[in-house]
Amino acid sequence: MNFEHTEDRRMLSDMLRRFVAEQYDFATRERNARLPQGYSPDFWRRYAELGAIGALFAEEHGGLGGAGFDITVVFEALGRGLVLEPLLDALMVGSAIAQAGNAAQREALDGLIAGSITAALAAAEPQSGYALSDVRTRAERSGDGWVLNGAKAVVAAGEHADLFLVSARSAGADDDDEAGISLFLVSAGTPGLTARGYGLIDGGRAAELTFDQVALGPDSLLGEAGAGYALLEHATGRGMLALCAEAVGAMDCARDATLEYLRTRRQFGVPIGSFQALQHRMADVLLEIEQARSAVINAAATLDHPDRVTRERALSAAKYTIGRIGTLVAEESIQLHGGIGMTWELPLAHYAKRLVMIDHQLGDEDHHLRRYIALGQA
Repeated sequence: MNFEHTEDRRMLSDMLRRFVAEQYDFATRERNARLPQGYSPDFWRRYAELGAIGALFAEEHGGLGGAGFDITVVFEALGRGLVLEPLLDALMVGSAIAQAGNAAQREALDGLIAGSITAALAAAEPQSGYALSDVRTRAERSGDGWVLNGAKAVVAAGEHADLFLVSARSAGADDDDEAGISLFLVSAGTPGLTARGYGLIDGGRAAELTFDQVALGPDSLLGEAGAGYALLEHATGRGMLALCAEAVGAMDCARDATLEYLRTRRQFGVPIGSFQALQHRMADVLLEIEQARSAVINAAATLDHPDRVTRERALSAAKYTIGRIGTLVAEESIQLHGGIGMTWELPLAHYAKRLVMIDHQLGDEDHHLRRYIALGQA
């Protein structure tokens, strides 16, 4: 299989990398993080104008690409700048709408691609950990519509999102049953929906959502009632690939910063990079980053594989690899910098923090190792 990017992808990658390098420096990122939304609405629209959001979706859905390698190109560039704008949730919510939405619901996808609205995935709950099937938010029939009650946790940019994709149990034997989960599109400001926002440790903001007798019309249901788990798995699978690609971009920047420090920091009259012990440690880091890149390439190539086990094992393998190697790169980069590596003013500390937190999004290293094994036994 040929893993070389097409000319269009190379052009997109070059454009996004140049834009991030020239327009989204560390100082800009820190200013955006302190905005009320936790990101810049202006930059959100600019990424849409550049085609970064459109590249995440297929042409038949109004996008420009939509394949696994289109996703990795975009998010690797975003990872290099620690970009805060909510493209990850736009990808996951938009993918679910593209997969199962009706004509009216796809208007929201058009708004996402144009950058005129934002969306957030509300799937995690206080007790659920990383299990997508552990859903206690309830959806009950009310006439031809629905009523939602429950709570969702750590909803990225949830304070100011215009639209939420919410998982709720409408049937099923228990709170961990994959059957009986339904997905709903809920607009911000719907009566009974409240959001409590807070800052995140690696920048940006999230919110806890509460649903108290939230009345929804029949057009809010995405796909078939009770059959939302497969759709949720499809959407979060694309999110996992995006996070892995983002991590590779962040690792590359941490690597470059560390190599530059080893070349310029002098001790005993010579650059510390000339010390053999540090060379060996850096060589290990470089090899591990290439291993992570290979895992992401494999996941991207398998993203649309028709066999669920093959596809999901590749995604879990990549997420496990990224979790392990991301932590290694974060720790080694800081240690090779010495005490300065921990300072707030040095971008490296923020790359390290982001790499550690990526491990905890959509399932950490331990979760995906268990999932990979379980899928192999299915």
